[in-house]
Amino acid sequence: MLKSIWGWLNDRWPFSYLIHLALDEEIPGGSRFAHTFGSAILTVFLLQATTGVIQLFFYVPAIDHAYDSVNFLRTKVPFGWLINGLHYWGANAMIVVVLLHVSRVFIWGAYKNPRQLTWLFGVSLLLVVMGLSFTGGPLSWDQRAYWEAEVGTSMPGSLPVIGDTVRRIMRGGERLGQLTLSRFFIIHTAILPATLLALISAHLIAFRKFGSVGPWDERKRETKGLFWPDQVFKDLIIGMLVLFVLITLCVFSPKPFNGAADPLDATLIPKPEWNFLFLYEALKFFKGRLEPAGVAGIPAVLVLLFLLPPFLDRRSERNPFRRPVAMLSALLIAGILITLTIAGYLSKPEGAETASISPKITPEATLSATEQKGAQLFQSLGCGGCHRINGVGGTIGPDLSNEGSQGRTREWLSVQIRNPREHFPNSVMPAFTSLTDEEVNALVDYLLSLGTKTSVFRQRQNITSSPVTTTSPSTVPGQKVEASLSISEKQPGRAASIIGSAYNGGLLFERECSSCHGPEGTDKVSNPGSEDGLVPALNPIDRELFNNDPEIFTENIDRFIQHGSTPAGANPQLKMIAFGDTNALTQQQISNIEAYILHLNGVNRSKLVNPGMRPLHFFSLVVAVYALLILVQGGIRMKKNIP
Repeated sequence: MLKSIWGWLNDRWPFSYLIHLALDEEIPGGSRFAHTFGSAILTVFLLQATTGVIQLFFYVPAIDHAYDSVNFLRTKVPFGWLINGLHYWGANAMIVVVLLHVSRVFIWGAYKNPRQLTWLFGVSLLLVVMGLSFTGGPLSWDQRAYWEAEVGTSMPGSLPVIGDTVRRIMRGGERLGQLTLSRFFIIHTAILPATLLALISAHLIAFRKFGSVGPWDERKRETKGLFWPDQVFKDLIIGMLVLFVLITLCVFSPKPFNGAADPLDATLIPKPEWNFLFLYEALKFFKGRLEPAGVAGIPAVLVLLFLLPPFLDRRSERNPFRRPVAMLSALLIAGILITLTIAGYLSKPEGAETASISPKITPEATLSATEQKGAQLFQSLGCGGCHRINGVGGTIGPDLSNEGSQGRTREWLSVQIRNPREHFPNSVMPAFTSLTDEEVNALVDYLLSLGTKTSVFRQRQNITSSPVTTTSPSTVPGQKVEASLSISEKQPGRAASIIGSAYNGGLLFERECSSCHGPEGTDKVSNPGSEDGLVPALNPIDRELFNNDPEIFTENIDRFIQHGSTPAGANPQLKMIAFGDTNALTQQQISNIEAYILHLNGVNRSKLVNPGMRPLHFFSLVVAVYALLILVQGGIRMKKNIP
């Protein structure tokens, strides 16, 4: 039956010819594990395509749903944690394997005539993979992804003439928002994958045109091996090994939960992904007027260095020991890139040494409504990436801590915001021409307030000892909370439904909560006038609030953080302010603090609700399957007396 079906299909489509074309090939020097990198790339690409398509069934490319949709997949869809993890780690593996493949080809001299086009296709493939890495990160729309996108899309803005246009095209406007996410989504899921597939196909066709280059020793080249089954067997081994490594990383080193994106929260001072750390570190040597040269020059030089070997090294010699100039040059470039990457990984971002979060204006500060709006614009426009305020922020632009006392007029500041090159022809500051007059005025009001009013942090500290009303509006639209309602009767806020970042929450807790609850919530801080005489402990927390279910636990503590509370007693000195109702903290920040409090009490906010199979159990099953395959294959080879 099967033979008849095969014959019918083969008569109508060239299956046999294609199989012959793909598998029947002689390999100079025989099969080798050194030749498996290409197949490893194809394996990871197919894995990325499969897991990417599955994720599309759950992902919502909207800034108010992207983070939650990814977390729904990771925590509530059977094996969603595995699908998302394989895609995350597969993206990193793709870059590593492509770099190893390019290195192997260079060492073997396989870029030489007549294989120049094969090399160019390979380099283009590397660039597309880097593009996929850059555009894929922001799709989760978490805090780390947001600020990485902010930094990444800001860099082209320093280029002369075209910088502002390029930046606006990448963002879909002046600021990161829905258009940014939509553009990254379509580029990452449609344009670049199609380009990558075309390049892989072109690369394979060019490779099969001339075949494997084989060893550089002519005597070893005389030995011939077959692609099928010898090389295919080694390719399968490496493919299985790559899959095993990726599964291991998914189980023991899952992607962290970074909290939802919040433009007003700079708790996380970001760095690029590891594959862009070399550029991040190298740009530190190009400041001020040299920044455009670094932004444009470094990537251009690197691309040229990758493209030029086939045209500069035209000798037929492929032995690396007889190509000292080429090999030493490659080692030097690789050494510089690795050194910059390690230095970028170990370095602390500017501003991280002096503060954990940047100043954020809240309604409690003695600022007018217009000044508060200007402060929010200052953060959302990414101005803190270049300008420092009270020791926090970038150092590319002037320190603005005392801008209000510099004597500059409103007109001067307005022009500086709309057209900075009118004052400074060589300025790298972008022109914010899309801002309305109202927004510019708000920014100017905020800048003129700097250095003339009490610091926001000091004022926020003082608030903890001031009376707090309990009649503020609920965070649920259209519903009011009456003063007579108890905490348990009040509605949780939006933060209760967001999976926050325990790491970011720890930074916020130290800044906002430790003065009353102590470091890590363990100190028994005195509260004269209260019934207990102490601030309630958070580590461990009151057993009435604790719950092993992270969603219930979060809702229990969210009501206090959102609406505040007054401890029982005659006249307690310390009262908890309503961080949510007064907008002292954003909902994303509150979700992070809640994740941290759960962490202190041994509950994981990102606990897998419906994993399909627990990661450790799944890993044990994978190990058993792999062990069985090794035993079966070993027995077959021993029976056939295959070495």
